[in-house]
Amino acid sequence: MEKRTLGKSGLEVAPLAFGGNVFGWTIDEKTSFQLLDAFTDAGFNLIDTADGYSVWVPGNTGGESETIIGNWLKSRGNRDKVVIATKVGWEIAPDKKGLTRDYIFERVEESLRRLQTDYIDLYQSHVDDASTPFEETLEAYDRLIKAGKVRAIGASNIKADRLKAALETSKQHNLPIYQSLQPEYNLYSRQEFEADLEPLCLQEGIGVISYYALASGFLTGKYRSEDDLNKSPRGGGVKRFLNERGFSILSALDEIAARHNANPAQVSLAWLMARPSITAPIASATSLEQLHDLTKAAQITLSQEDISLLDKASAY
Repeated sequence: MEKRTLGKSGLEVAPLAFGGNVFGWTIDEKTSFQLLDAFTDAGFNLIDTADGYSVWVPGNTGGESETIIGNWLKSRGNRDKVVIATKVGWEIAPDKKGLTRDYIFERVEESLRRLQTDYIDLYQSHVDDASTPFEETLEAYDRLIKAGKVRAIGASNIKADRLKAALETSKQHNLPIYQSLQPEYNLYSRQEFEADLEPLCLQEGIGVISYYALASGFLTGKYRSEDDLNKSPRGGGVKRFLNERGFSILSALDEIAARHNANPAQVSLAWLMARPSITAPIASATSLEQLHDLTKAAQITLSQEDISLLDKASAY
């Protein structure tokens, strides 16, 4: 399996990340273990989670995903074979959010305990916190790196001007630099990332692990009319893609999928993997069948003609 270096972190990752938001939400621990086993057996190694997954589920308090991953790591004894990425800062409760020094120190210990590990490979600021100076946040990360509890840091859900300011703060004060960005990015949702964030990431050598890689399932081709929206609980979030541009994208995906004996989801992921700025898109699966389907995307090599057709169909 081809490995790519995430930014300048030294972390070597396969070109597809497993999105751990489903653990403890739409799949239980037993199924999570099966999927993690199959994912790593196929040669992939990057698992993305967060301390807030999955607080939105009634009865959950956050940390459920990390707990399941930690139990899996302990039972398999494979900590050194995988790259664990987690996040801090998402609002878990009114008094549990943000990127202050004390809050980061408190939350990292809880994440380490749940993950049953001594270190986190990639620790990410889950959402930008304009109320806390970058210097304070980065100094906290500096202490965690020096203590051996964190190997590299990343940012998620941040605008280009704010990311640029964070990078400048790191350089001015000799503090750790964000080595990765986790933005929303896919064939449909291109504009925000490509306009300002992508040039900055390429210029600064920042790795990108994009989320919503399949646009909430729209790019699987499963939803082609309003009647299809009842096919899954996520269907309601797909309605905004059912327009002329969305149908143009699906048509191009169908054409290229036929050429490669593949399906639209695999081609959508292959398009992301072929993008020079993208290190590894993040995708989730809730069954072995879904997972095998997604991992096949890494075996597809799109031609320049394929990429041009997709670029044209999804132009904004």
